[in-house]
Order: sequence, then C-alpha cells, then structure tokens
Amino acid sequence: MPEDKKNIGTFKESSLHKTLKSRYAGKSGKREVEKGSYICDAVRENGEIVEVQTGSFGPLKEKVPDLALYNTVRIVHPIIVSKTIALYDEDNNLIRKRKSPRKGTPWDLFKALLYAPELAARKNIIIELVPIDIIEIRKDDGKGSWRRKGVSVIDKTVSAWHKPIELKTQKDYQFFIPFSDDETFTSSDLAKKAGISPALAAKTLYTLTKTGLVSRIEKKGRSWVYTLASSLGPDHMFTVLFGKQLQ
Repeated sequence: MPEDKKNIGTFKESSLHKTLKSRYAGKSGKREVEKGSYICDAVRENGEIVEVQTGSFGPLKEKVPDLALYNTVRIVHPIIVSKTIALYDEDNNLIRKRKSPRKGTPWDLFKALLYAPELAARKNIIIELVPIDIIEIRKDDGKGSWRRKGVSVIDKTVSAWHKPIELKTQKDYQFFIPFSDDETFTSSDLAKKAGISPALAAKTLYTLTKTGLVSRIEKKGRSWVYTLASSLGPDHMFTVLFGKQLQ
C-alpha cells in the first residue's frame, strides 16, 4: 500500500478517534485496513468493518455502502454526554477547568445522520452510538477560532464510558418515534414529547422520512403533519434510553 494512502486516516487524528478505533478493533483486530479504494478505520476479528465518525455522516455517504459490499460495517458515533474543558496557557500550565453546560443525548445522532440518511437501517450497516464523557484540552495561544477568542482546541480524550446503543434495523429506531400507529404529529409535537429543540425535531423527522420510517401526509399552515409509515408505535426502550416517561 502506498505510504501516502495508508496514512490518510491517521492525519491529525485526535486521541478520541484513536481510542474509539482501538476499542472497537479489539485485541485481535487490525487498524487502518485497505478495502478496495478506501482505508477503513478497523477490521475486527470476525471481519466486521469499523468506521469511527465523530462528525457529520456526509463523508460516509458513498464510502460505507461500498465497504458494506465486503462485510458488515459498524459506524461508531460518539455522543458527548458530559464535557470538561481544560484550558492551558502557551507554556502548558493549567489555567482552569470547567464543565460545559451542554449535555449530549442520543438525539444528537440526527445532526450527523441528516447528511446521509440512507445509511440508517440499511442492509449490512450498523450505527452504534457511544455515549461518553470527555476532557477537551484547549490552549490560549491566539491561533484558535474567533468564537473562542483565539483559544485552540488541542485534543479530546475519553474520561468515562456509558452503555452503547446499537441501531441495526428499522425497529431499533422506534424509540425515536414516540407516537402510536394511529397518531398524527408535527415536528413541534415531537420536540415537546421528546424534550428536544424544534430544530433537532425537524432534522429527526427529515431523516426518518428519508429512511421510510415516517411519512408526510399533509401540510397544515407552515407545518408538515406526519404519521408512522409502519406499525412500529412507541416502545419501552424510549424510557430506558432517555430516562423519561412518555406522556
């Protein structure tokens, strides 16, 4: 394998990405494996292909279906449940640590899946959500984003692991649709019932419509009205995974 091609996957790789790749490759798996014209993050002992994706699924839109022709592909997507920000000066002295108020949930999947909804519940493709706590290391070096007033994000490391969530079939997505078969609903209804923002509810329903799990049936005013596209209905796993009782 040409050296430049082999190293594509490891260029500027964060500790978070390396940790996830090693964890899912396992002791007997291999990392940075060539499959056709692609370099995949890992191949497990059983032949399953692993792709770690911390951001948008857009870059996987063509790659993963092609890899799925060889074997099952597991897309590993971290959900940042809790983040501690550690700020250092240019001499690597710790200035302060603080907890970010932002709490990630499994619903954050739809911010990433929005750009490649066809990957959900497709044959030979598994999406695994990995809820984690992280420490984000920043440096006040004047080279970072203006939004952070010049502070650079140097690295992200895992500080704690939580129970993963595997999404393999259409039925696995049913806890994202907390409505019964005969109910109609809007994105506002979903936002209220799930306790998420209206923007995230809209992204969720757009993605689930593309995957065929829900259907648009009409428009009332400026809002689309949806219904379940099959007899999925609500499920007790919604309460288990999201820690709230459906109303």
